[in-house]
Amino acid sequence: MGGVERQAEGAGPGSGASAGGGASGGSIAHRVPDLGALELLLAVARLGSLGAAARELGITQPAASSRVRSMERQLGVALVDRSPRGSRLTDAGALVTDWARRIVEAAAAFDAGAQALRDRRDSRLRVAASMTIAEYLLPGWLLALRAQRPDTAVSLLAGNSAAVAERLLAGEADLGFVEGLTAPPGLDSAVIAHDQLIVVVAPGHPWARRRRALPAAELAATPLILREKGSGTRQVLDSALGGLARPLIELSSTTAVKAAVVSGAGPAVLSELAVGEELALRRLVGIPVEGVSLARDLRAVWPTGHRPTGPARELLALTRG
Repeated sequence: MGGVERQAEGAGPGSGASAGGGASGGSIAHRVPDLGALELLLAVARLGSLGAAARELGITQPAASSRVRSMERQLGVALVDRSPRGSRLTDAGALVTDWARRIVEAAAAFDAGAQALRDRRDSRLRVAASMTIAEYLLPGWLLALRAQRPDTAVSLLAGNSAAVAERLLAGEADLGFVEGLTAPPGLDSAVIAHDQLIVVVAPGHPWARRRRALPAAELAATPLILREKGSGTRQVLDSALGGLARPLIELSSTTAVKAAVVSGAGPAVLSELAVGEELALRRLVGIPVEGVSLARDLRAVWPTGHRPTGPARELLALTRG
């Protein structure tokens, strides 16, 4: 064994020596056997049989033999003596096995650390959503996610679409949801649903007695109770009316807009998701509009190039279910 040890002095892992003993360059990954091969060698050393090692690792014996031969060619030394009585490590194989054990133990520590990082990531989910989605769609999605991931703590940041984009770009949210014509700059997106904006008034408003659809020009000429600039609802309405929407009052929440309309302050344009109950109870009246489209997409958004992972990916999948 002494001759092998003299050859191997200073030639342990990381020494830079090639399989043939000469200097080599390039990536070390091309010169060091993969983890699967090293695990096989350790199993042979422990069990004394190539066949038993193959069974333990769930591979066939021919595959195990092929892997050992490939490893021997890569290193340039014989590692295993095979005989009818079993498999025995050569002197070089015993030395390589000692190095392999340290590499596999380090890989196991690496794997445990990576799993800890995944567990920490998966223990929380930060969602930013525009007001309509946060109020009318997200609760159901989050309940479904909780059934799948009961140990994931979810925090919800509600705001307008511009605020959602700011949260995502600042790294303060893992997944966002917005309403509007397009995804905000710097974000990738997926359309998860479609929505329709409708004109609503109080039952006592003159429009409530109309028999014909409201012309778009009349809508544009009428002061409206509006969401603030930066909201998806406002963006769609301004685009539909060529930027001509006239504010009577600007409010920062859908709930506040509905309350103002119900009180008789004036008409508004809101998501059909937000006014279904009020329309059914006749607290609000929907007014058909002609000459303009008020349809919009609802989107999941995330920073460009950073596809959602973990619980964020699972929540995204639930929105499409």
